[in-house]
Amino acid sequence: MNGLTVRWSLAGSPTEVLDELASYVESTSYERFSGLEGLRFKTWRARAGAWFEGTYVFVDDVHRAAFQASFEAIAAEAPASQVVGSPPILIEPWDVVAVAEGPEGFLASARYELGDQ
Repeated sequence: MNGLTVRWSLAGSPTEVLDELASYVESTSYERFSGLEGLRFKTWRARAGAWFEGTYVFVDDVHRAAFQASFEAIAAEAPASQVVGSPPILIEPWDVVAVAEGPEGFLASARYELGDQ
């Protein structure tokens, strides 16, 4: 399996930007990626005032590379870039070494509560 991380800086962003990003994920992005061919899973992660990112795991490098190329072509205009006001600071492919699922299992959700980071 192959992964990709796309990260935006939130340094200096107004506090409401993170909530706007979470609302965008809940209303639009979650559904889009739930049906993306070749995607095993995507996690949206954030650290208030620091960064927001999408972490993707694909079935193989072909799907990862195709998605990465298509995203890089529009990165500056992507919805998250529009909310943040700047393009991603990182677009980085990586390899999955292992995945462990704990006894509580995965919980897929379009939105979790944002807490103090």
